[in-house]
Formats: sequence, C-alpha cells, structure tokens
Amino acid sequence: MSLNPMMGIALSGLQAAQTSLTTVSNNITNVNTPGYAREIVQQSPQVNGGVGDGVTVDDVQRVTNRYLESASYDASSAAGSAGVISTLLDQAQAAFGDPSQANSYLNQLSSVFADFTAAANDPASSLPRSQTLDDLTNFLDSTQNVAGTLTSLNTQADGQISSDVGQINQLLSQIATLNTQIGRGTADHANVSGAQDDQSKLLGQLSSLISINVNTQPDGTIVVRSSNGQLLAGNGASATLSYAPAVSGMGVVQVLTPGAQQPVTLAIGDGELQGLVSLRNNIIPGIQQQLSGYVSTAVSAINAAHNANTAVPPPATLTGRNTGLDLPTVVGDFSGKTNIAIVNASGNLVQQVAIDFSAQTMSVNGGAAVGFTPANFLTSLNTALGGTGTATFANGQLTLSASGAGNGVAIADDPTTPATDGGQGFSQFFGLNDLLTSNTITNYNTGLKATDANGFTPGGTITFQLGSSSGTPTSTITVTVPGAATPTMQDLLNALNAPIGGLGNYGSFSLSSTGALTFAPNTAGATLSVVSDSTQRGAGGPSMTQLFGLGVTQQANAATTFQIRPDINANPMAVALAKLDLPASVGQSVIALGDGTGATTLANVANKAISFAAAGGLPAMTTSVSQYAAELGGNIGQTANAADAAKTAANAVQTEAQTRLQSVEGVNLDEELVNLTTFQQAYSASARLVQASKDMINTLLDMVP
Repeated sequence: MSLNPMMGIALSGLQAAQTSLTTVSNNITNVNTPGYAREIVQQSPQVNGGVGDGVTVDDVQRVTNRYLESASYDASSAAGSAGVISTLLDQAQAAFGDPSQANSYLNQLSSVFADFTAAANDPASSLPRSQTLDDLTNFLDSTQNVAGTLTSLNTQADGQISSDVGQINQLLSQIATLNTQIGRGTADHANVSGAQDDQSKLLGQLSSLISINVNTQPDGTIVVRSSNGQLLAGNGASATLSYAPAVSGMGVVQVLTPGAQQPVTLAIGDGELQGLVSLRNNIIPGIQQQLSGYVSTAVSAINAAHNANTAVPPPATLTGRNTGLDLPTVVGDFSGKTNIAIVNASGNLVQQVAIDFSAQTMSVNGGAAVGFTPANFLTSLNTALGGTGTATFANGQLTLSASGAGNGVAIADDPTTPATDGGQGFSQFFGLNDLLTSNTITNYNTGLKATDANGFTPGGTITFQLGSSSGTPTSTITVTVPGAATPTMQDLLNALNAPIGGLGNYGSFSLSSTGALTFAPNTAGATLSVVSDSTQRGAGGPSMTQLFGLGVTQQANAATTFQIRPDINANPMAVALAKLDLPASVGQSVIALGDGTGATTLANVANKAISFAAAGGLPAMTTSVSQYAAELGGNIGQTANAADAAKTAANAVQTEAQTRLQSVEGVNLDEELVNLTTFQQAYSASARLVQASKDMINTLLDMVP
C-alpha cells in the first residue's frame, strides 16, 4: 500500500471517531432533557477497486421505536380524555352535595314533605305553611345553583375546546415548519436530529389533545393523520381546525385538510379535545336532563296533589298554565268526571257543576244532565255556572272565576271515575291550582292521541341533529310539517319517522298513552338535539320543541323555570290543604279550615310511585321521589368515580408506555461511557496511523540525496 492511501484511511478514521465522540458528548449532555432521543452514528466502509479505502459517516440517527412511539401517543390521548372528564365531573358531583348529609340538595324535598306532614297535624296554623314555602324556596334556589353550575361547566368546556383547537392549529403549523427544515436538511446530508427531537415533543403535546397516526417518510419528514385518516400535517402543509359552539344543538369541531375546499367534521378519536366534546355534547347535557327530569316530575307530582285540594277560603280566580293546546281538542280527549264548585267565604256550597266527559254531559246542583260537545264546552260551562262564575280560555289557558264578594272556586274529580287526560286530572291538566308554576311549558304529557289534529301549521320545519354516544354529531335532518290534507298526529309521526325526509333511518318517534312524544334511537347511546324549529301550533302557539320538550336543551332548561305561585307565596294560608267535601246540597258546608286531609295527600307524594322518563343514562322507572333522588345521586357519583378510575388507569398506562419508550430512546450513561472509551481508542489508533505515515514519509525524504 502506498503512503497516500494509508494517510487517507487514517484521516477518515479520525473524522469518523471525532463525529462519534461529538455524538456521545451530545447524548451525555442531554441525558436529562425531556423528549431527547439518543443519537448513534451510522458508518460504512469505503471500498475502492475492491480494496478497503477507509470509513465514511453515513448519518447521525435518532434511536426510536415506532411501535412504542405509537403506543405512547395512544396512551397520552387516553389520559388526556380521561383527565378532563374526571375533573369536570368532580365539579358536577360537588354541585349536588354529599347525599349522606341531610341538608344536601337531593335531600331537600324530604324537608318539604315533612313540612306537609306537620301542616296536616295543624292545618289552621300559618307556621307549618310558612315553613313549607321557605323549604320549597330553598329547594328551588338550590336547583338554580346546581343548574347554574352545570351550565357553567358547559361554558367552561366550550372555552377549553376553543383553546385546544387554537393550540392544535399552532402545533400542526409548527410540525409542518419542522417538516420543511428536516426535508431540506436531509437533502443536504445535514444532521436533522435536533429538529426531529423538537418535532417529537410537539407530537407528544398533540397526542394529549387528539388521537394521531404518525408515519415517517424516507426523507425524515412525517405525515400526521387523525384517527380515521384525515390529513392533519405533512406533504408541506398543515390542516386548520375550527369549533362552532351551538346554543341548542351540538358543538362541532371541523377540519379543513390541505387542498380541501370545505371543512368536515373532525374524527377526534380520543384526547382532551374528545373528552371536552363528550362533556359538552353528551355527559353534561345528560346530567342536566336528569336534573330536569327529577325536578319537573317531582313538581308535577306535588302540583297533582295540590290541584286535588282546595284552600280555605278558596281563591276567587283559578288561572291555569299554558297547555299549548286548543280547548276542543283537550275536552275531546278527556274521560271521567269532575266537579266545579262555587263556595262562599263560610265554606258553604253556592253552585256545583258536575261534568261527565265520557258522556259529554253537565248537571247543575244534582239536576238533569245536559249534553255538550267539545266545540261548545266553554259556552255550556258558563251557562251551567249561571252567573255564579265564569270560564274563559285564551292562549292555551283556562281561567275559572267566581262572581260575588267572598266567593271562590274549588275543583274535585269524582273519586270513583275521576276525570283524566294524559294521565292527569281536570285541574291538574290545566294547572288551575298549581302550587309551583312556570312561565314555559314543562309538562309534556299533552294527552294528544294519534287521531287528534296535530294543529301545526303545514310547511313549518324542525331541524334535528343526531350525535353518537361520544358526543360527535353524525347527522342533521330537517322535517317538514305535512300539508293540510294530512292533519293528524299520526300524519305528523309518519313525517317524523319517514326514511327520507325524516328520522326513520336513525330511530323512531312514538306517542305515549299520556300524549308524550319520545324518540328511540336505533343506536344505543345516540342523542337527539334540535338545531332550529319554525313550527307553530295554531296562531301564536308553541313550537314542537316547546310543546313536546324535544331535545336535551329544552328539557334541561325546564328545571330552572319554577316558582311558588305568587299569590300563595304572598299568603301562606292560600296553600291548599283541604278537600272539597262532595256530594252536598247548596248551602251546605263543603270545606273547613281545620281539614288537613289535603296536606296528608301532599305529604304522601314522598312515597308515591311516580313514573320518571329515561334521562341521560338513567332508564325510565316508576319509583318514589326520594328513591329517584337516590338513584340520581348514585348515578352521578358512579359516573364520577368511573371517570376517576379511568383517569388513574390511563395515567398508569401512559407512564408505562413512556417508561418503555424512554428505555429505548433515553440515554444510558454506562453505555455512553463504553462508547466514549471505544471511540477514544479508535481516534488514538487512527492518530497513531497518521503518525506512522508521517514518520515513514520523513524517513523517505531523509533518504533522498
């Protein structure tokens, strides 16, 4: 071998050893740097004419494991989702208080029922009545506070979603910028490990927010896709996410992928963003629906008992709630018997009108029955009252008033064949003697039958949004109220359930025996919300959403609308604790201040079996108010505990995944010390070869004369 090739071999060895020593030094320096992946030098022999001609450094590479990286990303996404769900559910659970404490929210109605029991023992006293109203006020105020907390959690989720979307957009942009640097560096044969380390850190942050799939290209750049393959970053560009919160529908996260013209719904998969979307669109609205179901059903049961009672003396006017319906339809759906009595200040009967809805007759003071029709019911009732009182109906409200100073109105259904429509008595259906009132429709048992006219103006539209159990919107469907030729409720059901132009492919609407309109999805856990509703029942009447309580938002809002009837709140003695004592003749006593049987009825509501509709994960059940409160509290607690357990498990998996990845990518000082010694020796050997070559050259030069 000539001296020049030997010198070249020695110099290439020096350069390779120097690069290796620099790499080892860099590894040791970054031993505690988060996200740093150790580097190794890739070398290969130089061959010239089949003869070894030294060594060359091909590349300085990061030590990575794609499988462990992917597992780490998945674990990070799961931990991000579980963490935010657990945090917000803990706040939701705290709003309801500790159910083991007597003064917690879900136990407050027990105090109200105890007050009714006390009032039954002393009905003539104002003290137990005042205590009842105070405890009812506390319950309604607490309901406002709990509902407000849940609303604020939804608002908080909205804000965090917007923040996460902004952070994701920034991360994707930075990843795309680093892609450009890495691609250029690779083309120039430069060391791009530093840029790849930075990119790895960004991917770690991104994976905690959404699920990602990462593929590394031959030039060292990466392509990042969503859980279902939507391009997020790569090929020289990055996607842009946007969030559109909704008042009544579901919040939607959309993505505009590189090269696309229109954004589409993002398949988030997992991560903090998915956890927030699930909370915003599904979990928190479900709890709101449960709260509303508890409050509305309990209030309805209390009002049912109160409507069966009368105050002493009875009020001069009873004004009902807005039923959202027309009077002929309501009257036509009633069956059984009821009694309307005009009573003087002494509690004596002035006039009694007995109404038999099944036979469609009225009789006055036990006299002969006179027929009526649903169309002329109001006129017939005014005739029967004979100047002792009046009946009016406007804007869905029935009002009964007594004529004459000191006279009042009392109502009692027949004890054997009580009047009923939608599972409610006469006074209860119209809300004539409600203890708790609302400025909106909260009772969705309309009493409507499939053969009744639906009453909605043809051509009106209602737009529904369906979502998955994870809270991701899946479909938006607009249904049009059928034309005048198809006017019945069955026609409306047919339109709602049509496979084309309706929701027939996603579930089915049905009308219950009480006239409640409910939707059963084909997919378990799917949710239904109302985006917009231009339907109207009659002139100035309610929309379908308002009348039937469609969508989670409409039902959730109902819990905060109740108040004690103003005249009762101003005068505790107006609480109806007595019963109308019929049959009786004109002039006989029919009510007495010392009668507490009505208070006993109110107290018994605590243990009465009541039908609660399915709400937010709680199935439909027939149980007592107190037992449903326990079920509600237990469900919220179980959900929060499950979320906390999921958070703990996800964090454990994340820690294990990161530990295993670190064991491959991390710097081992013992290993680096061995490498340092090896490369130092290689450097020394190459240096000695250089020195030997130099010595030989000098010897040859000395031999030249």
